[in-house]
Amino acid sequence: MQKRLNNNILSSLSEYETINRESYEPAYVQLANILRKQIVSGVFGPGNQLPSEAMLCRNYHVSPMTVRRTIKLLIDQDVVTTSQGKGTFIKPLKIGGASFDLRDLQNLFDDESIRVKLLEVQIFPAKKLTAEKLRIKQGDRIIFIRRLISIDDTPAFYHRESLLYDPSSPIVEAEMDVTSLQGLFNGSGNAIIKWGELQVKPVLLKQEEADILKLSLPGAAFSLQHLFFDFDDKPISWGWFICNSAYFKFSTKVGISNE
Repeated sequence: MQKRLNNNILSSLSEYETINRESYEPAYVQLANILRKQIVSGVFGPGNQLPSEAMLCRNYHVSPMTVRRTIKLLIDQDVVTTSQGKGTFIKPLKIGGASFDLRDLQNLFDDESIRVKLLEVQIFPAKKLTAEKLRIKQGDRIIFIRRLISIDDTPAFYHRESLLYDPSSPIVEAEMDVTSLQGLFNGSGNAIIKWGELQVKPVLLKQEEADILKLSLPGAAFSLQHLFFDFDDKPISWGWFICNSAYFKFSTKVGISNE
């Protein structure tokens, strides 16, 4: 039944979808684009089997090598999957496979309207949780920083950060002016930070946070926690942003689109 269906589909579509031999685009890329269009238009649905290698060769007048390169490209694009001895199948849409990035947040930090205001800089003995995060002894000295980050004079992010206390370190001076997260996003700023861990979760606003961000209670926000490491893979900075949800969102695409 599947073979008959594929034969009927290909015999009708191949009249309109052909490989342009004079195109600068390789034949395998053209064939991949043809199959993507057919998938997007519903000719082949999620879980359906693509036509066999022999059928694609015959209908589009291409070599087996071209078909194999086409299938590899579609696999790389996360459009299809193969099963040994069974064939090639359209990948079903899986919400669990969706991934999100922080590009919107990065764009905000690149915005010239961003203003960073230092609210507090103090040297404190580290409490238990901070000491665990920074891998130091409880009571060791840390630098504690609070900042307010505004967009067009509107409070957007409230930042609390703890740094290892080392007056000779260039990170201390740099942190007086910009956030390490900004430096990480921009690929500039303080070169002492090698990598970091980020964790996003929804939180209920505390009174201090609501007052600083000029939001009403009860209210919810996003917490973006960060832990940054130096080139010796030692934690050097731990903190979190409380983010006004109006400036913080996640968006992504799932499934197969024309783009």
